[in-house]
Amino acid sequence: MAYDPENIFAMILRGEIPCDKVYEDDHALAFRDINPQAPVHGLVIPKGAYVDMDDFTAGATDAEFAGLFRA
Repeated sequence: MAYDPENIFAMILRGEIPCDKVYEDDHALAFRDINPQAPVHGLVIPKGAYVDMDDFTAGATDAEFAGLFRA
């Protein structure tokens, strides 16, 4: 599966869709879910062009991996 630059998370990263940011650094963005299923429900996404977690773990640099899990 190829990365789709028009996916919702890519649009959030580019600022085309607003989000309620909780944390951001060079490698990751954390934000509150717009439809939370719990009192505290957030999402943490890498800023790189990854299709899924398998793609991320196979291709992320050490800095990207550390940045995502630091968020």
